[in-house]
Amino acid sequence: IKRMYRLPEVMTITGLSRSSIYLRMSTNEFPKPIKIGRRAVGWTEDSIITWQSTIMEANDEILSASEVAEKTSMS
Repeated sequence: IKRMYRLPEVMTITGLSRSSIYLRMSTNEFPKPIKIGRRAVGWTEDSIITWQSTIMEANDEILSASEVAEKTSMS
């Protein structure tokens, strides 16, 4: 059984505010929720984990690039 997260849990897990989550969804930078009831939506655990991995990979790339730039400027 896959876990579903409601908005308050997603906010806690990601550290993002409600408005930040919906803004990022509008620019396709955050996964969209799925309908789990007539008036309820939720995010799958997999979609949140995938988003976190993407953010971490992008951060690693930025750090690597800045390390290369530092080494180049020191030469």
